[in-house]
Amino acid sequence: MPKEYRATGINLKGMPLGENDRLLTILTKEHGLIRAIAAGARKHRSSMAGRSGLFVVNDLQISVGRNMERIKNAEVLQSFVGLGKTLAKLTAAQYLSELALMQALSAQPQEELFLLLVEHLDRIQTAEDRHVLACLNHGIYHLLAIAGFAPQVHNCCITQVSVIAKRGVPKWKAGFSMVGGGVVDLDYLDSDSSDLGSNIGITDIGSGGNPNQGDRLDNHQERGEGLMLESIYNRVSHYLTASELLAIQELAQTDLADNILEIPQKDWLVVERLLRAYAQYHFDRPIQSSALIDNCFFNI
Repeated sequence: MPKEYRATGINLKGMPLGENDRLLTILTKEHGLIRAIAAGARKHRSSMAGRSGLFVVNDLQISVGRNMERIKNAEVLQSFVGLGKTLAKLTAAQYLSELALMQALSAQPQEELFLLLVEHLDRIQTAEDRHVLACLNHGIYHLLAIAGFAPQVHNCCITQVSVIAKRGVPKWKAGFSMVGGGVVDLDYLDSDSSDLGSNIGITDIGSGGNPNQGDRLDNHQERGEGLMLESIYNRVSHYLTASELLAIQELAQTDLADNILEIPQKDWLVVERLLRAYAQYHFDRPIQSSALIDNCFFNI
């Protein structure tokens, strides 16, 4: 790498360094994740103070030192001042930036990740307060997609049959499997269980239950099929109502339609907690900022 280079980057983390400086963690389009010193950023009336703030996008000129890179010059391209207007928006932004940091690589281009993060930060910034959870979930899903393990939400992860939310059926539910990587059509598994063994090769045995099936599992056990069904149901880690399933399925779209944004916040909170558990399972680390989401929406 040359002694100096230019990059477009967004500040995702910052910490004090010495008396006057800040150490920034920056996601750049051209070079991925970098850490650089913003000299004098903590000085009163320093021109670097605003440019070193969180979620500020800068055109950067970076000088490469022996031990640490330094910001030689920074010109603001975009800032997300609206994220600080409510605790919910700020927390949602921190949540998405933490997910981006979990998957960002250093010393190689990360343009797709950079553009996706900036896009969803802007959506959160401009969202109405009641839509912040929906926008957060939308961003989480697409960050998981770019990492390569977005959950399968339209087809059953076991049978690959299309799963349709039955909003008109009282107490109807679909399953979700962390291990399987997506939604599970409990109705199909129950109605077509006689063919499942040859179709999906289930041989392990567990225990569980289908909230949609009533006493039919007992009938299958009389035919020797109950153990296989129990094994499948044992893989189900969460259950989703029709409204929650519809919400998570729509996250795969580029934009959320108005009627989807108006899905009740309690359903969006269920989806967030599911995606949180799914992300933590695959990244194998906790999402620290997610605890603040619970505090922001604890009364839902």
